[in-house]
Amino acid sequence: MSGKFSLDTSVLLEYIVKSAPHRSKVVELLEKSEAGEFELYLSPIILTETLYIASRIYEMAGEENPNESALNYVTWVRKRCNVVDIDDFISMRAGELKKALHLALPDCYVIATAEKVDAIPLFKRIEKEMIPLSEILKKLGVKFLDQI
Repeated sequence: MSGKFSLDTSVLLEYIVKSAPHRSKVVELLEKSEAGEFELYLSPIILTETLYIASRIYEMAGEENPNESALNYVTWVRKRCNVVDIDDFISMRAGELKKALHLALPDCYVIATAEKVDAIPLFKRIEKEMIPLSEILKKLGVKFLDQI
């Protein structure tokens, strides 16, 4: 596993759930990024979504302060990933992808961010709305955790 990846929220959340099937791959991604072996990229939208969902996961797990735990996690992730500012290219490209593919907007930002920094857009798994688009996504360079 090497290269550059633009991460989806689902990838980052895989780290939090100790029993998650691809957690070890995400641990490896984050460790190798910290060691400088390759680069991980995030859109600010992915940070926002990660903060929100991580807080809900920590709350369901019975954490005493789920919001603080989520903030700590996002702060920890930021030290291992490059947050790419949303510029005109990314915002317009994400809009074009949304129009063409009808994917969730954060997914479009993952792909647009990857294109901006010449990285591989990485998702946990193919989502229901992605299945009919699998060939198009493949052409866009999209990968899933079970493919790396």
